[in-house]
Amino acid sequence: MRSFNLEKLAAEFGGEYVLGMKDLQTHACYMIYGILQPGERDRLVRPGEGHEEILCAVDGALTIHADSGEMTLERCHAVHITEDRSFHISNPSDLPVLYIMAGGHVRSHH
Repeated sequence: MRSFNLEKLAAEFGGEYVLGMKDLQTHACYMIYGILQPGERDRLVRPGEGHEEILCAVDGALTIHADSGEMTLERCHAVHITEDRSFHISNPSDLPVLYIMAGGHVRSHH
């Protein structure tokens, strides 16, 4: 069993880290750990073909900007994202906001 310092890795990789194949040696699942800085806008969320994800705003609210409009994802709330969806997230607050996305493969595509 191996432990991963996701906060450190996210800081090293521009605010988001994908814990997946390169670390876990499996395509079965992955997790994205991200931090949006105060006022940061328009981070793309797009699972991609063959993937679905669950986005959870962990310690603050996020604004989701989608083609259908905007919505607030409150702290500790989550949304399901299918492979054909994409949107942007923003942090409207004056504090950093942590989010987690858990993902998996809906079919083999490798």
